This record gives sequence, C-alpha cells and structure tokens, in this order.
Amino acid sequence: MTITAAADGSALGNPGPNGWAWYIDDDRWAAGGSPHGTNNQGELQAVLELLRATAGIDEKLIIECDSRYVIDSVTKWMPGWKRRGWRKSDGGPVLNRELLEGIDEALRGRDVEFSWVKGHAGHPLNEAADERANSAAKAYQQKQEPRRGPGFSSASDGGAVLAGAMAVQAESGAASGGSGSSEGAGSSDGAAPRAAAPATLWAEASDLLDGLDDATVSAPVDLRISLTAAEHARLRDRAEAQGVSLEEALRRLI
Repeated sequence: MTITAAADGSALGNPGPNGWAWYIDDDRWAAGGSPHGTNNQGELQAVLELLRATAGIDEKLIIECDSRYVIDSVTKWMPGWKRRGWRKSDGGPVLNRELLEGIDEALRGRDVEFSWVKGHAGHPLNEAADERANSAAKAYQQKQEPRRGPGFSSASDGGAVLAGAMAVQAESGAASGGSGSSEGAGSSDGAAPRAAAPATLWAEASDLLDGLDDATVSAPVDLRISLTAAEHARLRDRAEAQGVSLEEALRRLI
C-alpha cells in the first residue's frame, strides 16, 4: 500500500506571516505556521511535519510538492551540503538548515518518494494543502490560532484503530488490536462479526480535572522538559499567536 500526500507552504508578504499544511484526505491532514517566514520555509516545515506524523507506518509515502526548491534540496543537493558541513558549493551557508536537518533525520529508514506538481493547477491534494496553508498564514496575520487539523491516523475505516495504538477497548467480550487495520470478532452463537471500538488515545476533559481539588496536593509540581530547537520554535510561535507567554502556551497544551 502507498500513501500519497501533498505538502505546501504559504507566506503573506514572503517573508511574512506564513503557514504550512500537509494533506492526505479530509480525515488526515495538519496545518500550522509562524508569525514570520517564507513560502519555502512553510513547505519544508510541511514536509517535516508529515514525515514526523507518519513515522510509525511501513507503507511507502509519496509526497507531492509544488516547490522545486524543496524537492531538489532534499533529493539532489542535501548530500553535497552535508559533505561540505552544510555549506553550498560557493562556500555560503545553506538556508533553512535546521528544517533540512530535521527532514534528513526523519527520512532515515523510510521509503519516501517526492513528486513535483504544478501549483494552482487543479491537483486535488495540492489544492487542499494550499488552502489550509494559506488559511494558517492568514490566522497568524490576524494573531489567531489556525485550524490544526485531525493529524494522521492509518485507520482505513471507522472501525480501525489509530496508528501506534497499543491497546483497544473490549466490547461484549471481544477484543481487537493492531495498527492500520480493523478486525471484527465473531460471537460464539454465529452472529455477524462486530467491529471493535477504536482505541481511546486522548483523555476526556473530565479526566484531566480529576484530583485537582485533592486536599493532599499542597504544592505545584515542578515539571522540566527538554525541547529541540524546532519544538521550542513551534511553542514560541503558538505563544505569540495566542498573545501569551511560553509558559502559559505550554500550560494550555497540557
């Protein structure tokens, strides 16, 4: 099985408020952006986010891009840049090095093919990604939170579990497991197979509140996490878009 996705970037002013998006179908897409960036940075970010989102799959991934710069950077020029210590042939530093290094790492061990498509030419996946990337850029321009999308699930139908799920809920004494497939468990009386309920990967809102009023909790918890430069940048962009501090943006995510 092969998964085909489009990755695209948008910038208002180029540079300016920018957006990125990758799109597989209406149930599997994601978007984001930053207050300041370029089209190329947006499209590179879209490729990186797509690779990260699909990191657990075994299927071949075809990525459609309308930027020859992005495709050539990844498939043609990057090996030479790496040999020269991320320097171009003229000795100058490679632009967008951090994004390219992230893509290079995310490609390791993956079966990925890049395909160029002409932008704004009616390619369905490209048009969908472009619309979402542009919408994200406009959201950052207006200092609003963009539509992030549902993300990635390898589920092929409504009864399948999300990619990476380690367990599924049992229903009527039948259980089903796995990633990217759905199995119905038949009953002993010959009744028709029944699809298992999908795995619950996210807590209910009420679950997140449990224990907050527990009298035994007398002091806040000091939580320390390590972020990569890219993760810190995304958190900073989210904080700026929401008009809050980095700490508050992290609290909202939690």
